[in-house]
Amino acid sequence: MKAIKKSLTEEEYLYLDFSHRTKGCIFPLHTSVTLFLLSYCDCKIFKICLVVTKEVSTDSLLLRDDLIQDVEIQIISRQELPPIVQNCCLPAVVERSDNFCRAGLAVVLRHIIQKSYEADPLKKELLELLGFKKTCLKACAEVSQWTRLCELTIPLAIENFLRESSDQPPTIPVEILQLEKKLSEPVRVHNDDKLRRQKLKQQKADGAGPPLTKGKAESKIHTQETSEELDSASKSLELKVAFSKLTVQEEPATTNREPSHIRKAKASDLPPLEHVFAEGLYFTLADIVLLPCIHHFLVIICKKFSEKLVEFPLLASWYQRIQEVPRVKIAASKCGIQFLHLPELLTTSTEQHPNLSEVPGVEEQNDPLFIGGPRPTMAKLMEKGIEVMFSPHPCPTWTLDWNVLPAAVSPKEGKMSSDRALRKQQQLNNLVYVVTNQAKPGDRIVDFCSGGGHVGIVLAHMLPSCQVTLIENKELSLIRAKKRSNELGLNNIWFIQANMEYFTGMFNIGVALHACGVATDMVIEHCIKTRASFVTCPCCYGFIQNTSKFNFPKSEQFKKTLSYKEHMILCRFADQTAAQLPPQRRLIGKQCMCLVDLDRARAAEECGYSVRVISMEPESCSPKNNMIVGIPI
Repeated sequence: MKAIKKSLTEEEYLYLDFSHRTKGCIFPLHTSVTLFLLSYCDCKIFKICLVVTKEVSTDSLLLRDDLIQDVEIQIISRQELPPIVQNCCLPAVVERSDNFCRAGLAVVLRHIIQKSYEADPLKKELLELLGFKKTCLKACAEVSQWTRLCELTIPLAIENFLRESSDQPPTIPVEILQLEKKLSEPVRVHNDDKLRRQKLKQQKADGAGPPLTKGKAESKIHTQETSEELDSASKSLELKVAFSKLTVQEEPATTNREPSHIRKAKASDLPPLEHVFAEGLYFTLADIVLLPCIHHFLVIICKKFSEKLVEFPLLASWYQRIQEVPRVKIAASKCGIQFLHLPELLTTSTEQHPNLSEVPGVEEQNDPLFIGGPRPTMAKLMEKGIEVMFSPHPCPTWTLDWNVLPAAVSPKEGKMSSDRALRKQQQLNNLVYVVTNQAKPGDRIVDFCSGGGHVGIVLAHMLPSCQVTLIENKELSLIRAKKRSNELGLNNIWFIQANMEYFTGMFNIGVALHACGVATDMVIEHCIKTRASFVTCPCCYGFIQNTSKFNFPKSEQFKKTLSYKEHMILCRFADQTAAQLPPQRRLIGKQCMCLVDLDRARAAEECGYSVRVISMEPESCSPKNNMIVGIPI
């Protein structure tokens, strides 16, 4: 333990929410999940603080002893949190310097795994939890339905289910049924063609024959015994691959060349790979997140409504299988999770549960009058008096004196060419001018999607009487920004690695340079909620699409004129502004950019803002050179 502590350059504090505890279940479930991961990793390098939401009671004081074995836990009130953490949703991890914080379940769990591995590099299996290319739960919940399901909707749905459970047969949360459906879908992995050919070879060797073709009449008359044999044959390869990785063995492979009929089989004729774990074949962080949630759900189901188990046989099978993973049972028992013994479920029906049809989704409406291309769409807007129109630039020739600024302020300090660094300086001139003319002493400024901190560091240097916060979900980018900040000796800057929805602090001005796709809309929404001004420069218009939060078009004026499909035409063509494209095509792209941003501006005006869409100067500073500037009225 002493050796581990010496290897750490910064002492880190882990803050976890605690609201209450019922029948062995710790609320919120995010805390249960975090404690389970700490137990699984045997991680003791964090100082853990449990943040109670109410007056500290005698019961909560007892938590130190039985919350998780072998781990010391301190209980504090919300008022005792460091200021930077008070601006974030928990869980959160803070370095001792108190100006670098990681917040949100997925970010914190990924950090725990990384630090556990750094403390003991022999535990290479911990890194495997991060999945292929270390991307497990890396995408934010707004753009990834899978992250949203694991990180947000399943924990919340099960908390509500546990809170409301009575003696009446419950309504199974839609999120559970979505997970069951996910487990029934074919697995996609980076080498799945090779594995599917091995599976076809194995099926033929086992006498199971080729995979059944869905929809054929004869598939309905197989006996239960034949069906079970086929299921056994199809599962054995997936299980072999999954558990060979867990036991640090070579994945099953054949040294001989595959037979000709296997090599020549069409991809469409290969049997699909089936789920062993939540994301596919391999045990990942997603399984860690889901286990405490699903366990507590199943406890209620088995205790009161065991007949409901047949509705999610794949989930029950996953729950049984996850207990076979090394160290899972030990880690679970330390957290007070006593695994259930579920009855054998003979059915593995893949019929869609009736409640799944109630899940809201984006419907693509067929418009018989729809005409493709941007010109008809722009003409339709012009008929309603909506034209491409930019507000004048307030000071097109203004520039920072980059030659007298410290080197660490300039984007030239980053890893980019001199031409790109010059264009980045020109972009910063535009944003910094607008922000510095709005900011007052004592203001809080947030640089959303900050990347390496090009905007935030300049603002912190130019506005020493303001507090600047950089929010970014990529750790390495923030670490580079912190290094530059340390070189400048800035003491008015915070760094938060989190998705922006986990930032809950109040602020006066929100800034975002080239926030991708709907990230710009998330920034504007965040600013409107706190009645803060915003200065955004959008990017990646082609990635805009309807999400759980946003429907496009956004403004009432545009909604009355354009369908979703027509608005998406504008978004796709708005990305065609690259310098190498023909001038006429670039012009149409610029016009589409303006119209998409005018929709955003009108939507903000409907919320009580004065908004301008401005073209940055010089326009050559970036193909994506629009600024949307909003001030609350």
